[in-house]
Amino acid sequence: MLLAQIGVTPYRIAPQDIDETPRPAELPRLLAERLAREKASAAATDGAFVLAADTVVAVGRRALPKAETREQAERCLALLSGRRHHVLTALTLIGPDGGQSHRLCESTVIFARLTDDQRRAYLDSGEWQGKAGGYAIQGAAAAFVRALHGSYSGVVGLPLFECAQLLRGRGYLVP
Repeated sequence: MLLAQIGVTPYRIAPQDIDETPRPAELPRLLAERLAREKASAAATDGAFVLAADTVVAVGRRALPKAETREQAERCLALLSGRRHHVLTALTLIGPDGGQSHRLCESTVIFARLTDDQRRAYLDSGEWQGKAGGYAIQGAAAAFVRALHGSYSGVVGLPLFECAQLLRGRGYLVP
């Protein structure tokens, strides 16, 4: 859906099953960049454009998980409540010639202080499942965002401005 906003229709979408476990002492920025590169390499096809992205939510030097359990999501929301955090989305584009281009989009999000009822209702929605930092800005969690500095689409998971730049730079025609 995001790519359609900039007039790009993927021929195929091929999620890659890679280990997303952070390495010891790996900073959030490096984690996002590594995962985008690994996903792109795993999906690489000769003669095709391959675009991969990965999003990491960070509080300081700490990368929050992609919440898989309610308890993980609850811990993420408690940590983000009333605080500023960073959302880092890394992109890797492999061109038909095998050349690679990379971009990192960093946005700052400030959450309001969440009440117990707000947290409980959001957790009950299940919207947090599999989401970096335990929330999806494009859903009900939008009501928690006091301020956003950077790219909304980057926080969703695919920074469209940076994506279009990468594609154009490798010769892909973006309207």
